[in-house]
Amino acid sequence: MTPAPSPPRSLSDFEILAQAALSPMAWEYLAGGVADEETLHANRREFGRWSIVPRVCRDVSSIDTSLQIFGRRHEAPILLAPAAYHRLFHPDAELESVRGANAAGITFCASIFSNVTLEAIAAASTAPTWFQLYVQKDRGLTRDLVQRAAAAGFEALVITADVPVNGPRERELRAGFHLPPGAERANLAHLGPAVAAAAHRPFGRNIYSAVRTPDLTWDDIAWIRSLTSQPMLLKGVLHPDDASAALAAGCDGIIVSNHGGRSLDSVPGTLAQLPAIAAAAGRNAPILFDGGIRRGTDVIKALALGATAVCVGRPYLWGLAVAGAQGVAQVVDILRMELEMAMGLSGAPTLDDVRRTLLQPAFQRQ
Repeated sequence: MTPAPSPPRSLSDFEILAQAALSPMAWEYLAGGVADEETLHANRREFGRWSIVPRVCRDVSSIDTSLQIFGRRHEAPILLAPAAYHRLFHPDAELESVRGANAAGITFCASIFSNVTLEAIAAASTAPTWFQLYVQKDRGLTRDLVQRAAAAGFEALVITADVPVNGPRERELRAGFHLPPGAERANLAHLGPAVAAAAHRPFGRNIYSAVRTPDLTWDDIAWIRSLTSQPMLLKGVLHPDDASAALAAGCDGIIVSNHGGRSLDSVPGTLAQLPAIAAAAGRNAPILFDGGIRRGTDVIKALALGATAVCVGRPYLWGLAVAGAQGVAQVVDILRMELEMAMGLSGAPTLDDVRRTLLQPAFQRQ
């Protein structure tokens, strides 16, 4: 008798199972980066540049991973990052992801390019939800989306700023990526099929997108600030001067991100930029980290280098592809358990104890 397969024990186990479960096209979309994928791999490589130096004889009989962001208590410093087109990974799309977030008790950030409407996502959620926005060429449409998100009850607005033009996602192109029936952009459906199902990544010489504006400026960020009282974060920040400018334009938080290596290749791994951005922002705003989190020790390193919390992207989509809402919740639970273990073994019973002094540069072989 063939033994039953072992259940996934780590996030990398979910990655292997997800590749087997998905179509080649969906997998290439999910796994790939841009160009030579230097930045995609740099995100993971940067974690290896730091070692944790644990302290002993610290009372870790109680581990507290809770924190406050924008006045809301979070049970762990882990959020689910915005990601498009969840119907590629599960028939119930973002609704199934929300069910997983609900089960894990964790904040879900819905993408403007979700396959179900933002109103349906908000209605299905019992955990906090945030809404991610690409500013549209039509600023009236942008205003409508901001107002819809506020009316639906989303607790924060995330503006993604790092993809004014398309990057060369060659793996997607080779796989013939397209939006299959049912994977249209539901939040843009009222604009007609030409926009809702427009080619995700145009072929040929056109570097511009039909569903993102290339002329986003700080004036637009200040204008969006005037439209809503919601906490507002800017995502895609890699330069400390941009972090300062975002706060000056009215943002309440920063998401340090290189778009998972899916925008511009040859930019630094996100962890390398985190300390300078945290220093520029000071204690004026929460700093969220996005890029390559796979282990509880990764969370420790990001927090110690200045992050308030981390965002997880590809791993929860692996869970969605493998086991739906249960898989999403399992990915979060594994990461939370590993974080609690890492905190206990580091002698850091609370997040306030996770400090830069826990880290030292790792020995690098030449």
